[in-house]
Amino acid sequence: MASEQERRDPQKRTELEAKARQGETIVPGGTGGKSLEAQEHLAEGRHRGGEIRKEQLGHGGYQEIGHRGGETRKEQLGHEGYHEMGKKGGLSTEDKSGGERAAEEGIPIDESKYKTRTSN
Repeated sequence: MASEQERRDPQKRTELEAKARQGETIVPGGTGGKSLEAQEHLAEGRHRGGEIRKEQLGHGGYQEIGHRGGETRKEQLGHEGYHEMGKKGGLSTEDKSGGERAAEEGIPIDESKYKTRTSN
């Protein structure tokens, strides 16, 4: 993902635009945008929507919604899957994803454990 500073540089912006047109997500929150500008607009709208919802619910209500979402995900994945996903998330830094750090440091992450279960 490109930083805001990178997106301001006209030369770099041209490179990023080409990547976005190939389907790569360049802007955090811009998933699904077919161009760099579209990704920027999507990210801004998603951010603003979250802020409005937070104002409507208040701090405690907003936290409760997030907690419920986490509990639902935990139920979907089961204990082992949720633990494995947390292990990967705990490795992430501002610079690298948890998957990248796990690979670099030789930490095994079994992603098959956290595929959403289907109820039959």
